[in-house]
Amino acid sequence: MPRHVACVMDGNGRWAQRRSLPRTAGHRAAEATVIEIIETARSAGVEWLTLYAFSTENWNRPGTEVDYLMGLVRRVVRKHAPLLLARGVRCRFLGVTDPRIPRELAQDFDDLTTLTNGNRGMTLTVAFDHGGRRDIVEAARSLIRSGRSADEVTEHLFAQHLPYPDTPDVDLVIRTSGEQRISNFMLWKVAYAEWTFPEVLWPDFRAPDFLACLHTYRRRDRRFGSLPPWTNGNSP
Repeated sequence: MPRHVACVMDGNGRWAQRRSLPRTAGHRAAEATVIEIIETARSAGVEWLTLYAFSTENWNRPGTEVDYLMGLVRRVVRKHAPLLLARGVRCRFLGVTDPRIPRELAQDFDDLTTLTNGNRGMTLTVAFDHGGRRDIVEAARSLIRSGRSADEVTEHLFAQHLPYPDTPDVDLVIRTSGEQRISNFMLWKVAYAEWTFPEVLWPDFRAPDFLACLHTYRRRDRRFGSLPPWTNGNSP
């Protein structure tokens, strides 16, 4: 079982287009998937789940769509906060630094984080206004401000300056809709992640699809750049 699973929730716009609906309809339909995947991951024993909801590049989308997303996310957070608390899910938000984020939404993020901070079940991280490159740059700035010499800097020390340094590396990334890109997502944490690219669009992604991705992961041989122990010129 992967300890940390991350989902790039891709395909909302195409889901709506195929139904001759506005893109906002795809975002609205994605809510049911989000809740089902959270429940499925928790039940399956996944300890950490990260959902990529809004990237630093998504600010380039039309203003009407961005405004709709801000309102939708706020409604979803407020609506499902009691469920997340009851399920023992600890919630975090990765990013949330851009001043364009409505103050009320940022406050809702803070409130949910505080509300669920004592939970000891699965940790849910929502990457919102997130950019992997920005996280690395900010970690480098933090290291410089700390006064460390260049010779002191190690991978472990650098990782301690990233947001939420207690978060384990991602084991499995699921990107729906068949697109095969990293899209500036948790660049440090996904260094040795396994990736799956199911063709299904995010609003149609359901528990069986998620469990199928876990099954695919369990069939893979994760070697982290090395070779299997028996590879020494002889047959296993």
